Amino acid sequence: MEEYLQVGEATLRQWLPRRKRESHKGDYGKVLLLCGAVGYTGAPVLAARAAARSGAGLVYVGVPETVYPIVAGNLIEPMVFPLPAENGMLASAAIPEILRRLQGCDACLVGCGLGNSAQTREVVSALLAQASCPLVLDADGINVLAGHIDVLRAAACPVIVTPHDGEFARLGGDLTQGTRAQAAQRLAKALGVTVLLKGYRTVICNDEACYVNHCGNPGMATGGSGDALAGILVSLLGQGVPPLQAAALAAWLHGTAGDRCAERLGECSLLPTDLIEELPRLLK
Repeated sequence: MEEYLQVGEATLRQWLPRRKRESHKGDYGKVLLLCGAVGYTGAPVLAARAAARSGAGLVYVGVPETVYPIVAGNLIEPMVFPLPAENGMLASAAIPEILRRLQGCDACLVGCGLGNSAQTREVVSALLAQASCPLVLDADGINVLAGHIDVLRAAACPVIVTPHDGEFARLGGDLTQGTRAQAAQRLAKALGVTVLLKGYRTVICNDEACYVNHCGNPGMATGGSGDALAGILVSLLGQGVPPLQAAALAAWLHGTAGDRCAERLGECSLLPTDLIEELPRLLK
């Protein structure tokens, strides 16, 4: 029987950076989120709120200019800014501004509600080629690379991908051979990335180690749950937690928050906003 690593509360206390008395917001990570499109305005809101609740010092949110008023009107602490858009999605004309802002950031998330177009693929490809900080690819950040995964192998920065089963297959993963953990680790080795394969018993692997998450419940199978997970992950990366540990810890925080909410609210009524608001009780 295979044995895999696990995360728990003791690991949280070990890995999560301690906050010093003499410190400022810049000490706890500047993270950039590139998310959202027409029809998908909730994704950047949930991801940004989760990032802020997970301890990020500064959260910047770049969205297509067409949805800027909606997203900005739903966020207070994160700083939202508009970017050039085409057909309601980020346009390639946004790349220079994105790269300029990224220079001062410690981690980046791209993909939540991003939409899938030739121009969003150009944005993701430019980030992979030129970013120096860790980069989280979630949802459409993964989907736009279907058929173009060579850009992942050539990435200039550490990359963490967070696929569900369908997205895993689009990256070239194969779940028909061996266990889910073995499949995730094969893909991690092939692409040179950290893989967080979502689902029952979420699996987190790089080419050297593998964690299996044992918390979470079916109440978390709802739209927006993955956006919250991605926000937690980019926040931890911004605070300096290494990619594999950040991904494993994010999965544990996300799942444990969901379990606590399910105990109080029931699985059928659980919303992503509920588990985001549970995070302070885990992190106190």
